[in-house]
Order: sequence, then C-alpha cells, then structure tokens
Amino acid sequence: MNAYDELGAHIVNDGVKFVTYAPNAKNVSLLFNYKNHDMERDEDGFWECFIKGYDISVPYKYSIITADDEEYARADPFAFYSEVRPDTASFVYDMESYNWDDAEWISRRDKNYNNPMNIYEVHFGSWKIKPGKEETERFYTYEEMIDLLIPYVKDMGYTHIELLPLTEYPFDGSWGYQVSGYYSATSRYGEPEGLMKFIEACHKNGIGVILDFVPVHFVRDFYALHIYDGGFLFESDYEDQRYSEWNTALFDYSKPHVLSFIKSSINFWIEKYHIDGLRYDAVACLIYKYGRKENPLNDSGIWFLKNTNYEIQKAHPDVMLFAEDSTDYGKVTAPVEFGGLGFDYKWDLGFMNDTLNYIKTPAYERKYHHNKMTFSMSYFYNDLFILPYSHDEVVHGKRTMIDKVFGTQNEKMATIKALYTFQFTHPGKKLNFMGNELGEYIEWREDKELGWNLLEYPAHDSLHEYLKKLHHIYLNEPALYKYDYNSDAFRWCDANNNGQSIYSYCRTDFEGNEIYIVFNFSGMNQNYTLNVMDHGEFEEILNSDRDIYGGSNCVNENLVSYGNRLNLRLAPLSSVIIKKKV
Repeated sequence: MNAYDELGAHIVNDGVKFVTYAPNAKNVSLLFNYKNHDMERDEDGFWECFIKGYDISVPYKYSIITADDEEYARADPFAFYSEVRPDTASFVYDMESYNWDDAEWISRRDKNYNNPMNIYEVHFGSWKIKPGKEETERFYTYEEMIDLLIPYVKDMGYTHIELLPLTEYPFDGSWGYQVSGYYSATSRYGEPEGLMKFIEACHKNGIGVILDFVPVHFVRDFYALHIYDGGFLFESDYEDQRYSEWNTALFDYSKPHVLSFIKSSINFWIEKYHIDGLRYDAVACLIYKYGRKENPLNDSGIWFLKNTNYEIQKAHPDVMLFAEDSTDYGKVTAPVEFGGLGFDYKWDLGFMNDTLNYIKTPAYERKYHHNKMTFSMSYFYNDLFILPYSHDEVVHGKRTMIDKVFGTQNEKMATIKALYTFQFTHPGKKLNFMGNELGEYIEWREDKELGWNLLEYPAHDSLHEYLKKLHHIYLNEPALYKYDYNSDAFRWCDANNNGQSIYSYCRTDFEGNEIYIVFNFSGMNQNYTLNVMDHGEFEEILNSDRDIYGGSNCVNENLVSYGNRLNLRLAPLSSVIIKKKV
C-alpha cells in the first residue's frame, strides 16, 4: 500500500532519486533541462537514477524508448505535483515537510454511523470564480478557499465536504473523472501544501473532507499512463477489454502491479492529505463487465475491491469508504470477512431516481405513483445507505433539481422544500451538490460559478434559509440521525394514503425523543389526523409553508393529541416536522 515511498521522485540527502516501473521499455532516461540522464534497469523492470543537486523547481519527464524503438516523453505516474495544464511535466515535491496540526480531529474521527452526516458535494473550480479572470487565473486557490468555502459550509450546517476528483487531469470538462496523475493533487488550484492547509482548516472547523476517486479508468492522453512503456502496463492486453464507453482506458486488475498502484494511491491520500473518506466512482463497472448487470461479473474488479477495502479498513479503521453503485449486488457494505465488498456506505441511487420521478409527476397524478416515495424503506436495511442528490442529476439535459419539479414557480419552490425535508428526515446520511440549496435553474457547468445572485430574489433566499434551518434541525435532533440503520428507530404512521398523497412517519432515539414528519404532496389544502404513540403536547419545529420561507403560513400551534390522534392542517405541497414535548 506504500508503493509511493519507493517509486517516483524522492529527495534524498543532497539530491533526488528517481524510480519508475517500465518492464516493457527498451530504455528509459530522465529528461529535464532538455537533457537525457541515463537510468539503470534491474531484473524486475524498475529503472532508477540519482541526480545530485537537482533543482526541484525544474520539471521532468521520463524519456521511454519502446521495444519498437519509438521514443515518448512521459509524466511520472507517481509524481506528487504536476505542471498546470496544458503543460504535462512532473515536479519533485517534498510531501513530508508540512507540519500538520489536526491531531485532535484525527483522534476523534470515526465512521459516523450514529452521527449526523450532511455532505456538501463541491467542484472546487466553479463554486466561485475570480471575477474578470480567464483560464488558469480564474480559479481560487486551495488556500483562498479556506476563507470562502469553510465559513459557508459551517453556517449552512454541512458536516462534510465531498470534493470532485482532485487527482490531476488534463481537461477541465471531464470534471476530474479522466485522471492522468493518481498521486498528484491538481495544480489548477495551487501546490499540494495549499490543499493540506485547506484540509487542516476544515478539520479545525469540525468539517470532514471526502475525496471523489476514480478507480475504474484513466485518460488516454499519450503523456500519461496509456501504453506507458510501449506495452499495456496498466490496461488490458486484450483490445476488446481495454477501453471504456467514455473513451478512456480501463485498469486491468488482473495485474498485481495495477492493484498495487491504485491501492497505494488510496492509501496515499489518507496518509499524506488526511482525507476522511473516499467515494469510489462507477463501482458498477468493477462489479460487472462494463457496469451492466446483464454482463458477467468482473472477477478482477471484485477482487480489487475486496483486497483493497480490506487492507484500507485495517490500516485506517476511522476512514470512510463510499460506493457509488447503481446495481443491486449484495453485501456492498458488509465487511470482506463476511463476504462483502468492504464499503462503509453505498449511494442509494434507487431513492434518488424514485423521488425525482415522483416530483416530476403532476400533483393530481401522484396518487398513482405513491409507492415511489415508500419503496426505499422496503430495502433500506439491506445496506448502509447515503441519500444523494449529486452533480450527476443537474447536468447533460437532466435539468436542475428545482426545474425537475412539475408546476408553477411557487409550486416548484414548495415541492422542492418538501422533497429536501423528506431527504433529511428519511433514514440514511445525506449528500447534495453545490447549488441545490440555491434553487438553480441553469444546469451546472464547470466553467461557470454558482448563481449566487439568485439570493437577491425572495423565493430563492427563502429556500436557502429553509434549508439552513432544516440542516440545523437535523444536526440538533438525535432522533433524525442516531439510529439511521436500526429498523426499530423508524415507523411508518401512514404509508398508503395515496388518496390524499400524504405520507407520515416517526423517528426516535430510544431516549424519549420522538419526531413526526408529515408530507402533503397534493395540490390541495388538507385536514389530516396524525396517529401518534402517546397522549401529550407537541410542537411544530419546522413547517415549509411558513411565511418566512415563502409560504402561506398554514401552521399548527398549541398541538395537543386526543388519545393517539393529532389534528393538523396541511398546506398544499408542504411538509411539517413535529416533536413531542418532553
């Protein structure tokens, strides 16, 4: 898991040692200052040289001569730092010199099964963009984002930031999902030390950092991993198994050195950057050939997952591993020792699809699709789920979250508030892509910053304030998070009321705290009787129809149950959260 300690460029005494693995190459030399410096090959295919007094500000590449006498200049697969795109050379970088000051955070870090987890998914380069700047100058640096992003995340009640891939990549439009450097934090936003400072600042402010990671495929640009030494070192030897539908090259995990390369990369981000979790992209492609269930199982991909996750879990028992998996393959979040894949959490893409399809439906037709909002609970306890509304749902013509909703502007705003309430009160941890909280109508683009000007409009500002309140209620009410994965902590009060398009359920923390949540997804005012557990007094702690959130102020005050019945008024397209007074 520590291949990066031996390969790549390492400062040693008064020089730098360079090592690369190129068993198929006829010759390899170190290329810098327009000169080639000979490297020596051992019997296993490792090439090495030592340059005394090397100036680390000078970029380098490896000049590789293939068995066919073709010569190519390659970036170092184990480089810790790279030139800013479009340049592609590697830099020597000292990863050991940074003096971390986040020991307190690390000492109490855990998997968060019984803690609130509200993840803010962020594309670093487009959350905000420097005004009037273009190309490389338009990005805020890692360090500049400390004072921009972190205060906002804290104020809004997010507990974690999930960053779209920061592993180096050449093309902005790939969003980081077509990787060229698995050990190199992208230089778009500054040096590695800047990212370390950003992560440390997050930890000091009580915010965890999750990195989106791409273990399936890599970019085919010819300066990077593709046909690295003239042979198919990282990809399959068989052409029909070599490339993906995204025009990238697929890792071949039947090769031990490929397994080591990616496993070591995962460990590297945890060890060197203190990352609190990694989300594996496109896990379906590691489970099934080309990610399709009708295809055979991907045995080498499954072996990679089990082998890697087992070792990472043993080495870092407090770091979280997330699977972005669209299949119904079993035991994704079960330990490897018990036949599972060893993840801590799985994205619930079924929840995402069902709920979004429901809100696209006209209110008067929702009674025919009532089970879309209840189906997730029929399988919820099969795995440990994250409930995501991610970047994938607001691009490529899918429309933004609020623009998916059927209805007028007011109906859209009302419905989306109720939907987010459903997400935050439904069992499972939460994830939302940046901009969801603004009510964006324009799909996300990596070259445009979020529409912060929307907050000048009352409807969007009300949505923003509602979500802030909802997030903080989630953080402050243990019944909404403490026993997410205990089926006894959730109870449907009314799951089958399709005639009124009403849903209600109860969450408890087994310490006398009961939270009741009621939804009216119809387009009409409704009188509703909620069945509660005990007689007593109740308070409405959040109502999406309050006037301060842009509603009509159809609220419920002085709530007292009669027997086990609590009478409520429900506005159209609304949600209410009710707590029993103790």
